[in-house]
Amino acid sequence: MSALDSFREEVRSWLDQNCPDNMRTPKDGGMRKPATPQEVTAWCGKLQEQGYTCPTWPKEYGGGSFDKEQAAIIQAEMARIGTMNPAVSFGTMMLGPVLLEFASHEQKVEHLVPITRGEIRWCQGYSEPGSGSDLASLQTRAVRDGDHYVINGQKIWTTMAHLSDWMFCLVRTDAEAAKHQGISFILFDLKSPGVTVKPIKLISGQSQFCEVFFEDVRALAKNLVGKENEGWTIAKRLLQYERNMLSGLGGGGLGGGRGRGRRGGADADARAKRGNAGPAMIAEGARRYLGTVGGGSTGRLADAGLRDELSQAELDQMAFSLTMRRANEEAKTSGPSAASSMFKLYMSEMGKRRSELMIRVMGYQALGWEGDTFSQQELNTTRSWLRSKGSSIEGGTSEIQKNVIAKRVLELPTTG
Repeated sequence: MSALDSFREEVRSWLDQNCPDNMRTPKDGGMRKPATPQEVTAWCGKLQEQGYTCPTWPKEYGGGSFDKEQAAIIQAEMARIGTMNPAVSFGTMMLGPVLLEFASHEQKVEHLVPITRGEIRWCQGYSEPGSGSDLASLQTRAVRDGDHYVINGQKIWTTMAHLSDWMFCLVRTDAEAAKHQGISFILFDLKSPGVTVKPIKLISGQSQFCEVFFEDVRALAKNLVGKENEGWTIAKRLLQYERNMLSGLGGGGLGGGRGRGRRGGADADARAKRGNAGPAMIAEGARRYLGTVGGGSTGRLADAGLRDELSQAELDQMAFSLTMRRANEEAKTSGPSAASSMFKLYMSEMGKRRSELMIRVMGYQALGWEGDTFSQQELNTTRSWLRSKGSSIEGGTSEIQKNVIAKRVLELPTTG
């Protein structure tokens, strides 16, 4: 038996013995009993003690000091029993990898260990009104005052700020410098006096995005990551991790990368219930709403054009998954690159196309917003379709991704 096979047996045995029943998919395929927040926290603590929440991070910072092959085994074994890694968050997928690269030892100890335990929820303070695609034009100011920076300004489209504890934030520390040179990267507690968070209600009815206002907020200077006025390099690196996450690259926060990775059947069922449309779900819907030649769930769809579109959607998904697998293999020795923009762009546009296709398949049943004439899945699918429009904006618009690809990947000449 190889060393990796022995490691797999060790991980599998530990998970089988320690994972609570309500934190895994039942063997009979039924629904598991919902876990309480306390039970999720307890499970996260057990995983962290084993080094399983962030396996490739150093032990001194709360990780497991495992290599990427071992981390992949941990992820696969957790998927096998349909359990979750409760620590996966913006902290593990975006901030943590950046702190490992740029933070001081003291900052890593202070901030990374709580991330691996799932104790601190982080949000990202990047976009501002008028500074979204042109992020470097941000105007939120931070002025040094002794052991603190005093912050004034506003952020917008801040995901889950109303449920977060801390923010990693871009601020302007030199108003006279060229816009890319006068930016710093700082961390601070959202419970600090002067912070106001206001959720933004979306067309889908959800409110996961927020406006955040800062009025004389005092952030400890020790929480400045890197050097003052040199935060743009850190900002760009974090954007690469974010685009990896949004595209699905990486290992779901298990390693240095932050993508969602492949998940178990329980999560696939949950996505279907929320209305997220994959090719298989669209095909199932087409049979239900449009009928088949020959009837039943195995008959051929009557609409030849739709059959072609569904086949293309499935081929696109398969090609994308295989390309991501290859990219993950090629990136084992390094973090994400500008190529992450390619995957983020493709994933965003592919997701929108699939949502549009599902809405077409549903016909009148896609018009529901509320009421008992529509199933919960139909209502969720309509809202998911509306939400999908934002995927080509968040993490950098599709237009910005094309610019990055042209400049950083294809090395095309620029003008002006």
